[in-house]
Amino acid sequence: MADARDAAPERAAAWLVPVVRGTLALVPSAIITFSQDHSPALGLTVFGAWALASGVVVGALAARLVADRAARWVFVVNGVLTAAAGLVALGLRDTSPGGVAAFTFTVAVWAAVTGILELIVGLRSRGRLTAARDWITAGALTAILALVFVLFPLDPVTAVGLLGAYFVVLGVLLLIGGFSLKWAASGPVGTGGAASGSERS
Repeated sequence: MADARDAAPERAAAWLVPVVRGTLALVPSAIITFSQDHSPALGLTVFGAWALASGVVVGALAARLVADRAARWVFVVNGVLTAAAGLVALGLRDTSPGGVAAFTFTVAVWAAVTGILELIVGLRSRGRLTAARDWITAGALTAILALVFVLFPLDPVTAVGLLGAYFVVLGVLLLIGGFSLKWAASGPVGTGGAASGSERS
């Protein structure tokens, strides 16, 4: 039997997914911004802790609140991949201290895979799901982070600083998108608003 969520409008609390995701992204951005240490070890620690927490929390929320089947599974898979990347980063922090290559490679691989997956599901859902534009923006931003880490020779300070800037932009965009979806969903019927991932009328 097909999951009833696949045919149903998005749940009213679905706006929590981008809001929680955005809030979690602002935590490492604050740590990086206010830390005088921009070493690869700090980058691996901050990224690893964020990825582990974000992967588990956002993946679990998406599994319960995202109604569209394809999008739901993409976010669950991205949650698993993000948590796995966090474990890898925390392990590399102890085995290769001071290695900017380990930091940039870990972040680049994670960003490329998860960013492309989110971008694809956003493009496939464009015009059908309200949250598609936010998925496209977040996916493109994450994929661009991967390109920058791969194409440019970054020193440790620049690499960690770019990760912090990415978290700031991502967090703000997701919070704006999430609260916009919440306000649209709570508006009068027929105004065109819908919660994250809901079908447009």
